[in-house]
Amino acid sequence: MAEAKAKPTEPQSAVDRFFGLTAQGTSVGTELRAGLATFLTMAYIMFVNPAILQQAGMDQGAVFVATCLAAAAGSIIMGLYANYPIALAPGMGLNAYFAFTMVPELRGDWRLALGVVFVSGLLFLAMSLTPIRAWLVDSIPMNLKIGIAAGIGLFLALIALQNAGIVAHDPLTLVTLGDLSQPQALLAAGGFLVIAALAVRKVPGAIIIGVLAVTVIAVLSGLEPWHGLASMPPSLAPTFLAMDLSGMFQLTTMAMVLALLLVMVLDAAGTLIGVARQAGFLDKDGRLPRLRQALLADSGAASLGAVLGTSTTTAYIESAAGVEEGGRTGLTAVVVAVLFLLALFFAPLADTVPVYATAPAILFVACLMAASFGAIHWEDATEYIPALIIALMMPLAYSIATGIGLGFIAYVVLKALTGRFRDINAAVAVIAFAFLLKLVFA
Repeated sequence: MAEAKAKPTEPQSAVDRFFGLTAQGTSVGTELRAGLATFLTMAYIMFVNPAILQQAGMDQGAVFVATCLAAAAGSIIMGLYANYPIALAPGMGLNAYFAFTMVPELRGDWRLALGVVFVSGLLFLAMSLTPIRAWLVDSIPMNLKIGIAAGIGLFLALIALQNAGIVAHDPLTLVTLGDLSQPQALLAAGGFLVIAALAVRKVPGAIIIGVLAVTVIAVLSGLEPWHGLASMPPSLAPTFLAMDLSGMFQLTTMAMVLALLLVMVLDAAGTLIGVARQAGFLDKDGRLPRLRQALLADSGAASLGAVLGTSTTTAYIESAAGVEEGGRTGLTAVVVAVLFLLALFFAPLADTVPVYATAPAILFVACLMAASFGAIHWEDATEYIPALIIALMMPLAYSIATGIGLGFIAYVVLKALTGRFRDINAAVAVIAFAFLLKLVFA
């Protein structure tokens, strides 16, 4: 007589049943460890984001609180609603676009820039409820997507090198080598090499270790004052509900919304698919189950972050660290959220971290993004030239939106001049035309 098949072990707790831990072959302990790993790899954002947005005129303490709360809220939504081990926080690159492109073009009005973030988040939310999102993502040629990712990397690199004092302004050549005899520049360079070396050795929290190491040396050497380790969180009042929704129908702001929306959609889709592929979540056709829920969580977090007072909140590719540790459910993301809430009490430490300590973190993330250049299809000039225009013009024009616009315009014009009209789809044509109007009339 054949042996009866053993019945699968029944979930023993409400947490197990809610997240499906047993079904995913994981446990509470594994998810806790995965959440800690993800948090350590992305915790640098609570130091870097306030440092960047402060340069746009925003209150550093309030942005620190908004960063932690946005990361916690977004991660909780992703964990409980989409049940994925993917954490969210204000995005690198998106915060640079906010501080160094949007705010200057809006004449220093960061409140209006927060309004742009809020509206773009709502549009992303609406798109996630319709087939428009998939149509837009699928319509953008791969080389243009690669150019956007690589270009944001180059833009971040320029910002990091400026903050470190390694690159300086020159009236004749625009940029030149900074004064490398300055201890700040040397510390930044050393911090970057430490981060890179630790990352290569797969040390968890490599970025945050590098940032804190530079900070400790700066304090001990008397370069920076020590503000303390922990205290009650600063007030959120300077940024909470400070967004300004007036002027949303001006050509400049509409172009910003379009550029930000485009980057948000591509960034979210790329991150979600990348982490999902590593975790083995994709089905046989390469699609992500519950993609709609994941995108709704991502887009909702973007608008919520604007309400709190920070730049666009998005899914983090650093979530892959938690997946490597065995994280397979939303419990991992919830753990990250709890840790960001606890981090609220370390505002004095965030205030101590100097800008040249966060520069190595920005530069390292820039290198990771610029690695996208290797995926460009170099055999077709009508494909790689627009991608390179995007990547080069972002840092040279000091504007992510301008880089995207010029690249899309170049793509349409090159395809038309070479008679390859079939390669020009409606989405690319509309985006190119919108940016052309912005560049000509704004």
